[in-house]
Amino acid sequence: AARATAEEAAAEDERMSRLRDRLIAGVAASAPRARLSGDPDPAGRLPGNAHFSFPGCEGDSLLFLLDAAGVAVSTGSACQAGVPEPSHVLLAMGRTEAEARGALRITLGRTTTDADVDAFLEALPAAVERATRAGMADRVTSFDR
Repeated sequence: AARATAEEAAAEDERMSRLRDRLIAGVAASAPRARLSGDPDPAGRLPGNAHFSFPGCEGDSLLFLLDAAGVAVSTGSACQAGVPEPSHVLLAMGRTEAEARGALRITLGRTTTDADVDAFLEALPAAVERATRAGMADRVTSFDR
């Protein structure tokens, strides 16, 4: 039984990696300015995770717009959920505050399907366009002074 479980886990990792790679390729095609975080080699990436920065966009705007389209994403790491600050990890990696504020994490799981990836890729271009128009990722507001 343990062997079947290990084989099932390996098959699930392979399935999620395939979905992740399709998602990454779709983002690159539909939002070419998006910057993928992490190892560019698929072998060095987690199977169920993709993280991007969208220049000129606020991650919160993207989150809201994608949520309205029925797609669940996050603007920060799971351990920083609800913290309204740019990711300290992205800042430590040399990203600017504006780039860190334009970050979006997409997590895939056991229930994620090809249709879910399709829905995300379909909703993304309009969300990026609207969030870019709204801007503010590279502007200082009176609250930041």
